Amino acid sequence: MSSAGLRSVFIVAAKRTPFGTFLGKLKDVSATDLAAHATKAALASGKVPAEAVDAVIVGNVAQSSSCAAYLARHAALKAGCRQDSTALTVNRLCGSGFQSVINATQEIELGRAEVVVAGGTESMTQVPYAVRGARKTTLGQDLKMEDTLWASLTDAYAKLPMALTAENLAEKYSISRQDCDEFALQSQQRWAAAHKAGAFADELAPIQVKGKKGLEEFSADEHPRETTLEKMASLKPVFKKDGTVTAANASGICDGAGAVVLASEEAIKKHNLTPLARLVSYGVSGVDPTIMGIGPVTAYTQALKHAKLSLSDMALCEVNEAFAAQYLAVAKELGLDNAITNASGGAIALGHPLAASGSRITAHLVHQLRRTNQRYAIGGACIGGGQGIAVIVEKA
Repeated sequence: MSSAGLRSVFIVAAKRTPFGTFLGKLKDVSATDLAAHATKAALASGKVPAEAVDAVIVGNVAQSSSCAAYLARHAALKAGCRQDSTALTVNRLCGSGFQSVINATQEIELGRAEVVVAGGTESMTQVPYAVRGARKTTLGQDLKMEDTLWASLTDAYAKLPMALTAENLAEKYSISRQDCDEFALQSQQRWAAAHKAGAFADELAPIQVKGKKGLEEFSADEHPRETTLEKMASLKPVFKKDGTVTAANASGICDGAGAVVLASEEAIKKHNLTPLARLVSYGVSGVDPTIMGIGPVTAYTQALKHAKLSLSDMALCEVNEAFAAQYLAVAKELGLDNAITNASGGAIALGHPLAASGSRITAHLVHQLRRTNQRYAIGGACIGGGQGIAVIVEKA
């Protein structure tokens, strides 16, 4: 039992697909099928019987396929879960993958479930165009196509694209364009070094995709690239004259999915499962929408407070890299140790398939703790509209 009198919750498996670039290797795979693949892989890796799963909770932001309304349920059934298991699709925007872990934790803590799959999935490539008002058309009316992906990246309440909220943080925290480019290069280089060292091997679940000569295995992240500061410096700011945000120092628009399997202590004993980590604490917070990227600061603080831990107790930290300026503002405010934060690179290199990023970060931290034999890790993300989210895990 936890100190709060709630049941302890353990992570017994964590897998993700490699992340595909926009219109890349995963362009023909729906978010539902990506989630099903990640779920199957996670269950297999943890030797968790599909029939033992009581619930499947999947984060998804942009409902990009015709069956998206059924996403979590279809992913569960395609992965072989029982018909009497339950399913829930959740949307806390870029924090949705983390939110699914939190929902799963609460189900188990309260004794409503024993084994829960928590996932996040996104096909940004398949996000459709829409025609608003088409049901009320009149003869000769000219209808406009709306790019719903582009529209989703703008906060209509704050009247700001996400990138301009990062520009606001750059101005507030005196972050330069060079600072952003240098950090973006570090993200790419760290991913390359981690990939070469096999740091992603335990979390990745290769997937068969259509190639020019039939099916081929897609086994490594597609978005990372070799670049230089000179190449980055040559790019013009996208959203603001003399601004900081460019295509090279922002997260990549990508496709992918992840799945984390959580279980109670009783379920671990019953099914002879191996706990990888314990879910220690979590935090969710609201912040000013015009600087939404600062959200991880208050979420981190909340999660640490609930766990009665400090940032100095964390061996590994992750903050989703929506934009370099956003990450650097969070790092400056929290006083993050660069050596242990996003040590394997982040979303600038790997890409940011919205709901899948929380699943990716959770899976990576769980496996990296075991790989390096360290105790605590914290991961978090900013959330469009002005929120932050974070989770803390402890190596089992």
